[in-house]
Amino acid sequence: MFGWRARIGVLLPPGNPTVEPELCGMAPTGVSVHFARMEAPPSLGPAGGAAGMEERTRAYREGLEGPARALGEVRPAVVVLAHTASSYALGFGNDQPLADRIASLSGAPALLAAHAVRAALQHFGIKRLALGTPYPEAISAQGKAYWDGAGFEIAGYHRLTDVKDIYAESEERAYLLARQADARDAEAVLLSGTGLPTVALLEMVEAVANAPRPRRSLLFVWHTGEEYGSWGANGLFWQAAPYT
Repeated sequence: MFGWRARIGVLLPPGNPTVEPELCGMAPTGVSVHFARMEAPPSLGPAGGAAGMEERTRAYREGLEGPARALGEVRPAVVVLAHTASSYALGFGNDQPLADRIASLSGAPALLAAHAVRAALQHFGIKRLALGTPYPEAISAQGKAYWDGAGFEIAGYHRLTDVKDIYAESEERAYLLARQADARDAEAVLLSGTGLPTVALLEMVEAVANAPRPRRSLLFVWHTGEEYGSWGANGLFWQAAPYT
């Protein structure tokens, strides 16, 4: 039986090609990861393009019922919303009702990506962040406001420019974003954007940057295991991205 230790359910945007391979590659023996794509009106341009992104983010929240109920059929130990921009749009302190709704629809505990990031950063004692995003300017500003409201000092910041489609961005561009966002006073670099391919770059960035680099998908895997799983979640985090 798959997922004999735990099953993780993940809700993700319909055009995101990155979350599935990254998370499946990090899942330890006996832990299975199951996915459902959120609903949104057809994109007028690229699925990860700036045009209409705020409207798509709102549509994801409004159309959760079908995907969340379907994901609940695999009886996951937890359901994760792999879309930090949903929390950014609602603002820090205002996104817990979204997690509560997912839990009610899926019949499983629910975890927002932003909540998992915050819990993991707090666990490691991180107070000063360097933030890198591939989002349009308005959503990036919401992200900065979210982490500032969560009590973190933004010691470094960079927004990836000339993004036509987040889902078509390369590992090379993600690497440059991490380098440009980094700051000497930062205790960690957070690359916020699950569509951006970054997991394969972590050790390379770690070798040249000023601060350790937790990446969001690693953080919610760590927190999911720590809170809801039966495996060594700290070991999983360390294997994927040596931190301490």
